[in-house]
Amino acid sequence: QVQLVESGGGLVQAGGSLRLSCAASTRIFSDYGIGWFRQTPGKAREFVGGVSRSGSGTYFADSVKGRFTISRDNAKNTVYLQMSSLKPEETAIYFCAATFRPTENAVPWEAYEYSYWGQGTQVTVSS
Repeated sequence: QVQLVESGGGLVQAGGSLRLSCAASTRIFSDYGIGWFRQTPGKAREFVGGVSRSGSGTYFADSVKGRFTISRDNAKNTVYLQMSSLKPEETAIYFCAATFRPTENAVPWEAYEYSYWGQGTQVTVSS
């Protein structure tokens, strides 16, 4: 079992930055790849980015490349999503999710491939 808790959301002006955290409670955090998704009402969850189990590989949707970064601290069971140059259309609830990865490989982009989800944190970008 993996329990995930996101934090760090809030209100930011367009062009601003936020750092989200995803804290996990699990015995072996390094067994899991972590993905970040976002969702707005009436729409499916959208893959934002992800990080491999060791942290050596990061993956991003084209829409956020160059503006978002992901890092993880396996000693603290925490993954971070650093978001910069935020846009109003990126207002959403942001979720982190965990998927068991037996080897060091890329994380999936599809939400159904993730077994564990946090409750989400609201990010609002004002224009």
